[in-house]
Amino acid sequence: MNEAILHWSLFAAQIMLGLGMLAALFRVVHGPRAQDRILALDALYVVALLLLITLGIHTDSQVYFSLALLMGLLGFVGTVALAKFLMRGEVIE
Repeated sequence: MNEAILHWSLFAAQIMLGLGMLAALFRVVHGPRAQDRILALDALYVVALLLLITLGIHTDSQVYFSLALLMGLLGFVGTVALAKFLMRGEVIE
């Protein structure tokens, strides 16, 4: 019984995260300004990170958690670099 509840709740969470990824992708493509696109990319990588975590729980594999940690680190660095580029026009001084 508990495994069935976990399976279906993870399935529902993955469906909702997929819809969130579609919404963020729509904002990336149709964002009116560059700031909107950067925020949408930030939301997109966070939702993808959460999707990897739910996949890791579902498959009981440690690889997905390591990938999620790496993705979170790279996503944060990318967001900071893009924000710095928008503010100053250059990333490295």
